[in-house]
Amino acid sequence: MKKKHSLLAYLCIGVGIFLLLRELRIPFFVDFYSWQSLLIVIGLGVIIHSYTTRTYQNLFIGTLLFGVGIHLHGIKHYSFWVDDWSVYLIIIGLAFIIRYTKTKKGFFAGVFFILAGLLFLFAEQLSIYTSWLEPIILLLERFWPVLLILLGIIMLKRK
Repeated sequence: MKKKHSLLAYLCIGVGIFLLLRELRIPFFVDFYSWQSLLIVIGLGVIIHSYTTRTYQNLFIGTLLFGVGIHLHGIKHYSFWVDDWSVYLIIIGLAFIIRYTKTKKGFFAGVFFILAGLLFLFAEQLSIYTSWLEPIILLLERFWPVLLILLGIIMLKRK
C-alpha cells in the first residue's frame, strides 16, 4: 500500500537533516550549506520516494534535480568543474536513462541528449575532425532553447 504523504515525509526528513547540519556547523559539511545542496536533498527525496512507492515516473524529475544540484554545487566550490551549458543536456540524458531502467521508456531520448551534450562539450577539441559541423553547432548553440521549446510542445501533443 502506498503511503499518502511519503514524498512530503522524505522531503521533511531531508530538509530537516540539511538544516540541522547547517545549525550544528560541522566543519566537514560547511561547503554544503547552500541552495544548490538543497536541490540535491530535494532530488534525493524524490528519488527515494520513487523507489519506495514504485512510482518510477518520478525518477526523471528526481534525477534532474539531483544532477542540477550537483552540477551547480560543483561550479561554486570546485575550480576544475566544467561550467558549460552542454552539461545540462547530459544531465537530462542521464535522467532519461535512469528512468528507463524501471519504466522502459525514454532510452533513445536519453542517448540523444547525452550524445548531443558530449558533442557540444567537446566541439572545440573535435573541430579538426568536424570542421564542416561548425556552422551547424554555432547555430544550435545560439538557438538550442528553441529546440527545447519544440521538444516540450511535441511531448505535450503525444499521449
